Amino acid sequence: MLLSHATFLNALLYSCVATSNSRGTKSLAGSISEESLLKLDDSTKLIGVQVILILAYSIIILFGVIGNSLVIYVVYKFKNLHTVTNFFIVNLAVADLLVNTLCLPFTLVYTLYDEWKFGQVLCFMLPCAQGLAVHVSTITLNIIALDRHRSIIYHMETKMSKDMCTVVIAITWAVSALLASPLAIFREYGTFDLSPDKSIQVCTEKWPESSINGSFYSISMLLVQYGLPLAINSIAYIRIWNKLKTHMALGGRNDRHQRRKKTTKMLLTMVVVFAVCWLPFHAFQLAVDIDSTVLYMEDFKLLFTVFHIVAMCSTFANPILYGWMNNNYRSAFLSVCKCYRPFSRSSRQLNSVL
Repeated sequence: MLLSHATFLNALLYSCVATSNSRGTKSLAGSISEESLLKLDDSTKLIGVQVILILAYSIIILFGVIGNSLVIYVVYKFKNLHTVTNFFIVNLAVADLLVNTLCLPFTLVYTLYDEWKFGQVLCFMLPCAQGLAVHVSTITLNIIALDRHRSIIYHMETKMSKDMCTVVIAITWAVSALLASPLAIFREYGTFDLSPDKSIQVCTEKWPESSINGSFYSISMLLVQYGLPLAINSIAYIRIWNKLKTHMALGGRNDRHQRRKKTTKMLLTMVVVFAVCWLPFHAFQLAVDIDSTVLYMEDFKLLFTVFHIVAMCSTFANPILYGWMNNNYRSAFLSVCKCYRPFSRSSRQLNSVL
């Protein structure tokens, strides 16, 4: 059974945008009347607002594609960047690159046109792919934090092998695919008739029996994709930072600990940026899950889109952080851009080897 027109227009943005952070949306059939829907303002139909949205998404896509592609390329090209931590950073860049290419262009079109224009196959594939990519990002951030915690807190000098790193990355993608799979399984594509001579294509979630299933999945994914990873990262990096600070206060100011402190600062900043960027979006979605009357808010769709844009800024922030806070990456980026002397391919150590 197809969703009502009112339900479709309110759930429309969820179908593509909300799945970019792997959270499902509950069925809202019958919750909002068409009469009340028509009273809702939609500023996204204003030409000026649409121009701003197009520019914002285009800038994020451009910076995200260039920045993450550059990270992948320099780690591949320069041998002294072939470390386990950098391989995980590449995995993070691949996930962000997928979000930039699979989520943002389709989200922008869907937001502007209020109709699914990409066919039945992509209706089932894109939401799952988007959820997959964001789950990979959060799990990878956790793996990096736990690996450094193991090394620094428990003085385990034996580093993870590259073969084990490959296995961990493969498991990360498999688990992420499993977590995102409901977004492809519980989905419906069809045509809704607005009038005898006008119809639109609908792509939305369809949970069995009750919308409670959708709400349960949505809130569960909030915890799995944001709450739990943030807690793990926070505990790990607080303990690491305290350990390094204590060691240096006792006179352990050698180059190795200085490098560890710089690297930890960079990785911690990555987590903070991720948390800050995604917080408004998650908070807004949680409000919708708890109280469906939030859907009646003036400019609900515009607010949702703005929060999504803020969240997507995290997809291009990491390459900027690498270039700003890590000498190896900065030198590699400049070398590729031919603005600096060639970056050595040897395995020599610079000031902040990861």
